[in-house]
Amino acid sequence: MTRRGFSPKGMLLPALMAVLVFGGWEAAVWLLSIPKIVLPPPSAIVVALVESLGSAEFHWHLLITLWEIIAGFALGSLGGLILGFIIALSPMAERLIYPYVVAFQTLPKVAVAPIIVIWFGYGLSSKIIITATIAFFPLLANTIMGLRAAPADQIEMLVSCTASRWQVFRMVRMMSALPYIFVGLDVAVVLSVIGAIVGEFVGAKAGLGFLLMQKNFNFDMAGTFAILVVLSLIGVVLHAIVQAVQRRVIFWMNTAGDRPVSL
Repeated sequence: MTRRGFSPKGMLLPALMAVLVFGGWEAAVWLLSIPKIVLPPPSAIVVALVESLGSAEFHWHLLITLWEIIAGFALGSLGGLILGFIIALSPMAERLIYPYVVAFQTLPKVAVAPIIVIWFGYGLSSKIIITATIAFFPLLANTIMGLRAAPADQIEMLVSCTASRWQVFRMVRMMSALPYIFVGLDVAVVLSVIGAIVGEFVGAKAGLGFLLMQKNFNFDMAGTFAILVVLSLIGVVLHAIVQAVQRRVIFWMNTAGDRPVSL
């Protein structure tokens, strides 16, 4: 049985849409004589992309950014998961901690990023921490919501059967929270790409964000768009990995039915 969303028939319409969009884009650039410095045609972007992928220097910048994304995502997700458990299961922790977490989340990360760079330097550490701060809140909010979405009747039934708090957590609360947690992971992994690039924009010596600024400074718009394509592909691949793990872990979830909504 073909998975929904990956059948040949299901991919036909997006493929046709891509042909129309990029074909129209290419035609518009040539027919309207739009300068390449303003809007490069897709053909020029493809050439720049192929040249970049064949460059050892580009591979180095790519690996730097990938490490920042993965490490920041792991750190932020772990922190959000642990703190989410604490806040969801402890009313006192919610009163003491959660207002400050929400206040920190409302701060623009672009404004906070220079402070983090000053504290932790221009190396990888500051980029990982910036990425972690962006990936943190989706896991925190979805973990809290998932743990509190546990059916009360199931909890009462287990308590009446003398189940321990750990058993109630493992059998009901955690199972109820898993779909929400994976939605948080899905959001966080995509935001981690943005976080790493924001950190590199503020101050970096390597990475795709650093390379992107160089391309902009040199008015290499085709190269700029090529890097943006690579960043988009990174986000799509990471999203697909999270989705694949989700299907393995919460295999009982009806993918055609209702799903938790990310915050």
